[in-house]
Amino acid sequence: MDRAHDVQSELRGPAIRLRRAIPDVLAGYASLHEAAMADGVVSAATKELVALAIAVTRECDGCVAAHARGAAKHGVTEAEVAEVMGVAILMNGGPGTVWGPRALSAFLEYAETATPAGSE
Repeated sequence: MDRAHDVQSELRGPAIRLRRAIPDVLAGYASLHEAAMADGVVSAATKELVALAIAVTRECDGCVAAHARGAAKHGVTEAEVAEVMGVAILMNGGPGTVWGPRALSAFLEYAETATPAGSE
């Protein structure tokens, strides 16, 4: 995976084009995302960690970038990401040893400039 910012930048144009082609589908997905990732019994920060681990499992570079960014915004620590990547490695074997470090690197990239949620 390239730098997380580069991945998101690369996907921005095609995503806008697809959103224009199927606005109702992507609006529905955005609503689902907002509902699923909201604070509840499980915090939004924990949900971002779960999503990041799933992104590693799915080997999805755009998902890694998005949820690394979300984790950073929700104040997740490097130690928390590292520990969750340990679980991703356990559950994925060899691919986890490739995608886990990619996810940690993406998180660190966003953590450098993250403004914690609620302090904007």
